[in-house]
Amino acid sequence: MRILLVDDDPFALRLLTRQLKRLDISMVTTSECPVAALSVLTDDPQAFDLIILDLNMPRMDGIEFVREIAWQHYSGAVLFLSGADERIIATAETLARAEQLTVAGRLKKPVSTDDLRHKLAEVAEVEVTSPRLPVAQPRLFTAEELACAVRRSELINHYQPQVSFSDGRIVGVEALVRWNHPVEGLVFPDRFITLAEKTGFMPDVTQSVLRSALIDATEWLRIGLAVRLSVNVSAGEVTALDFPDKVAQHAQDIGFPLDHLTLEVTESQVVEDWSKTLAVAARLRLKGIGLAIDDYGTGYSSLRQLRDLPFDELKLDRSFVSGAAETASLRPMVTSTVDMAHQMGVKVVAEGIEDSADWNFLRDLGCDLGQGYLIGRPMHNEDLLGWAEHWRHHHSIIEETGT
Repeated sequence: MRILLVDDDPFALRLLTRQLKRLDISMVTTSECPVAALSVLTDDPQAFDLIILDLNMPRMDGIEFVREIAWQHYSGAVLFLSGADERIIATAETLARAEQLTVAGRLKKPVSTDDLRHKLAEVAEVEVTSPRLPVAQPRLFTAEELACAVRRSELINHYQPQVSFSDGRIVGVEALVRWNHPVEGLVFPDRFITLAEKTGFMPDVTQSVLRSALIDATEWLRIGLAVRLSVNVSAGEVTALDFPDKVAQHAQDIGFPLDHLTLEVTESQVVEDWSKTLAVAARLRLKGIGLAIDDYGTGYSSLRQLRDLPFDELKLDRSFVSGAAETASLRPMVTSTVDMAHQMGVKVVAEGIEDSADWNFLRDLGCDLGQGYLIGRPMHNEDLLGWAEHWRHHHSIIEETGT
């Protein structure tokens, strides 16, 4: 492993170098000056596998350094070294991830050899990535192409499972739309949903997703897999007064029970026309359809929405879930949200669970349902049964070993 140490404290550099040598790592470069360190990376951005970086430095602090190495397309990992406040370090980690850098975590000064060994082992397990080269901008689609996609049934659903923290059983799935483009291949929604919203095609997209999902979920019920189906709806739907009747008609035509359906509304969407939103939400709930507030914590009027709208489910955004077990600033936020929701009789779904530490934290907190890569990635409907068998085994390992 090729390591670059950047710290304005020469004693800290000498100490870290000795500790690394004890761990049989000799390819170590040190720099007391971040500007000088950047010059090395300018010549060869891939010269190091790991940069151990102090945040508090004169001339150029660690935050500036992170932005510079991201601009230079550095592809190794970054490990933060600091005695600064934990929330400042957490912000630095968030910035580095936003700049698409691999973050290996943090080390507190003074550094213990055991902590250093543990972090290096984690870095060694990360797959080697290719150099971070500039990414070509994807081709933009036209409204005509999207309209054709809807007509030709090119929009397909993948499903991500939701499981119970209490016993690990599969409780539901979220339908996630993809565009099976004849030339581009599988296109993710970030490349066409905004287009659909701007051009007025979002209702067509939603109807396509909903009908396909209802058909798949009805088949699962027929073979004995009773899961609750969650489907995302847009701002246009939650202000269309006839939307509840359309949903109910689709479900009736296909034979799907309405009490097995949940519609997810993104937090920032439900404030566009408050009176119509209230009416639509109430009518959906009267028909037995569940209503979930999605991406909770990312909008600006969460408490008002929880107070006035008849949500029966709150989906905690992944930005609050991922790393919550080890991030002091996230733990009280997650804890208070779960407590508040339960006091209101609303169940909580934690999105973005990627490791067992967060799973254990949320389980012990009493969170209701979990969703994320640790549990299962979005998958084709035909793969759900096979995943369910795998998950039963994987869940038992998590519960027995905590890993």
